[in-house]
Amino acid sequence: MEEKPSAATGLQPIRCRAAVCRKPGEPLVIEEISVAPPLAREVRIRIICTSLCHTDISIWKLKDPPGVVPRILGHEAFGVVESVGEDVNEVKEGDTVIPTFMADCEECEDCLSNNSNLCSKFPFSMSSVMPRHGTSRFTDLNGEVVHHFLYVSSFSEYTVVDVAYVIKVDPAIPPNRACLLSCGVATGVGAAWKTANVKKGSTVAIFGLGSIGLAVAEGARLCGASRIIGIDINPDKFEAAKKFGVTEFLNSGRLEDKSVSQVINEMTGGGADYCFECVGMASLVQEAFACCRQGWGKTIVLGVEKPGAVLSLNFFDILLRGKSIMGSLYGGLKPKSDIHTLIKWYTEKKLELDKFVTHEIGFGDINEAFDLLIEGKCLRCVIWMNK
Repeated sequence: MEEKPSAATGLQPIRCRAAVCRKPGEPLVIEEISVAPPLAREVRIRIICTSLCHTDISIWKLKDPPGVVPRILGHEAFGVVESVGEDVNEVKEGDTVIPTFMADCEECEDCLSNNSNLCSKFPFSMSSVMPRHGTSRFTDLNGEVVHHFLYVSSFSEYTVVDVAYVIKVDPAIPPNRACLLSCGVATGVGAAWKTANVKKGSTVAIFGLGSIGLAVAEGARLCGASRIIGIDINPDKFEAAKKFGVTEFLNSGRLEDKSVSQVINEMTGGGADYCFECVGMASLVQEAFACCRQGWGKTIVLGVEKPGAVLSLNFFDILLRGKSIMGSLYGGLKPKSDIHTLIKWYTEKKLELDKFVTHEIGFGDINEAFDLLIEGKCLRCVIWMNK
């Protein structure tokens, strides 16, 4: 008979505050929950600060799977290890860490290869339980199970994360900057640096100037792109985008009888070297592909479409024009190695994380962060747990 996994000896559940999604699309409820001790290969983390991502909002709205309630959302965070389960050697109590939604087990063929950041031992999913043991570590005070989100669930003062998703980092990095590397900013910068491998002097076109698109611009700037064209329907974003390296702007809502791809092809004399779709619309992916240069053009998809969305491309555009199209999950970054490079760039003042943080609030005001992001009034809102 197989022995059930057990928590580390002597560890007890912790009662703490969490912002729980009780009903889809309704304000989160701040309430007391119980956070169980970590099981084998798990880490219990005290969250210092967290930030809100569009993915949190997308899942928060869903009434059908992968939406599920009650649930603790949040997946961009910085914290301190409170305790560890059995067989955890990578981190110890008191270590400062960044949790991520991407596993890096450092054991499977994919994690040991430089060719991929997709762990085959713990494949990406929207699962609502812990990846290794298939259960939740959260219960409310009535004993009801509260579901996890993206293996992080950072909208809680304490959370439990599998060690494959935990990165130990230097405590010197400011928490309200480090948390940005759990998802959005790292994804955009990584897409330019790792997935596309943007070359110095090249031309880049970015569809969508939200935080992901601006992070792509930041990455392209770091890589030395000479032209970075930003495309959006909101002209108010254009001036702010200059700070991230965007050199030219295109209002896709005011093109009259021309498509975006036609205009980009004319602006660039045949297409951009790299096109990034950062909105999550199949039609925009097609437009991006249509205006990447023949022979070597790359189209990189970062935006998340609705489940079941289908992409339609011209067969001969691929066969005869030598273009390529690829997805980029977490920017192609391998969390346990590449995040340290991004931190190094930040400390060397190359990667400018500060300009992504437009608002900072206390945990009690977390629903205000949702309002700000939904209304397009912020890039990243950092939420401090002790305020």
